[in-house]
Amino acid sequence: MTTIEGFWAVIPAGGAGTRLWPVSRAGRPKFLLDLTGSGRTLLQATVDRLEPLVGDRVLVVTGARHRDEVVRQLGPRVGVMAEPSPRDSMAAIGWAAAVLEAKDPDAILGSFAADHVIGDLPAFEACVREAVDVARTGLVVTIGIEPTYAATGFGYIRSGAAVAGFPTARHAVEFVEKPDAPRARSYVASGEFRWNAGIFVVRAAVLLDLLARWHPELATGLRALAADPSGLDDGWPLLERIAVDHAVAEPAAADGRVAVVPGTFPWDDVGDFASLAGLVTTATALDTPALPPRDRTSPATSAKDHEAVTVVGDARLVQAVDSTGFVMPSGGRTVALVGLEDVVVIETGDALLVTTRHRAQDVKRIVDALKESGRTDLL
Repeated sequence: MTTIEGFWAVIPAGGAGTRLWPVSRAGRPKFLLDLTGSGRTLLQATVDRLEPLVGDRVLVVTGARHRDEVVRQLGPRVGVMAEPSPRDSMAAIGWAAAVLEAKDPDAILGSFAADHVIGDLPAFEACVREAVDVARTGLVVTIGIEPTYAATGFGYIRSGAAVAGFPTARHAVEFVEKPDAPRARSYVASGEFRWNAGIFVVRAAVLLDLLARWHPELATGLRALAADPSGLDDGWPLLERIAVDHAVAEPAAADGRVAVVPGTFPWDDVGDFASLAGLVTTATALDTPALPPRDRTSPATSAKDHEAVTVVGDARLVQAVDSTGFVMPSGGRTVALVGLEDVVVIETGDALLVTTRHRAQDVKRIVDALKESGRTDLL
């Protein structure tokens, strides 16, 4: 298939991946790492799967401290825009949209996170192509992931009536924040809700015009930066800090301006070590006597998980007896486990994390505690 005419990929590459500490850190966040053992970093894999759709029409928006590494990993074909400081996703995506609008008033952008893992690329490409077709009508289009379990860590999108003239697109009725477990189960059972992966496809000019309705100063500031890049250092800190979902997607959905195209491809945001454990492709499983299984809700568990310790890295550094879990020994020390179930052990030389898959989402609290104690050397 050929690339899509007038379609650009915008890749916001920010954040520190705090739930993957101590592997992911502020100076080298998860999108710059090969976490799945594929031989490509998450950022490189993102560009790889978008190339059949956009060719070299790619803009990566990243922090100034990561610019050189992004350029090193991606090479000169990809455009890199460096933010002076974090201002959340609306500023990052809106800045790229303003630059594209100035190049081509009809340009369509797709915003794709730099740190997600996606499978079944033919299904992914077909979904994006339909989203672009819908976006040409002036709608904001999001891709809603078919939920495979009642996740409480993702936001949801509720879909309504079909969008006439398109194979699968439906009008988006509302965006819903991360629900508790009972609501998540009801969402999945209803068949009306999909996970919000934060993927948006829209005309650059439409995105900025909608932003101007609800956040006029932000839209004006972004367009001014596109017109005069020399004002970036002074103008950037003045921009409102807000997520694209809150700034545009949610009010536009309430106004009937958002469509959702269902994505049936496998998707994961690699949000914590429980998630990563289910994604690794070059891990070694150390067989140990099985422990009695118990009920779980994490998508990363399986029958095999109750029989082995999964090791990413040098398996010779791990000894396990009557244990199950996930170990990354990257600091050179031997890790020994005895009688532990669903344990997560991450050893990086200067830090050691021990938790469980069930509590993997809480690793961020350790990062917060390190900040409060002044241990910036570990962040």
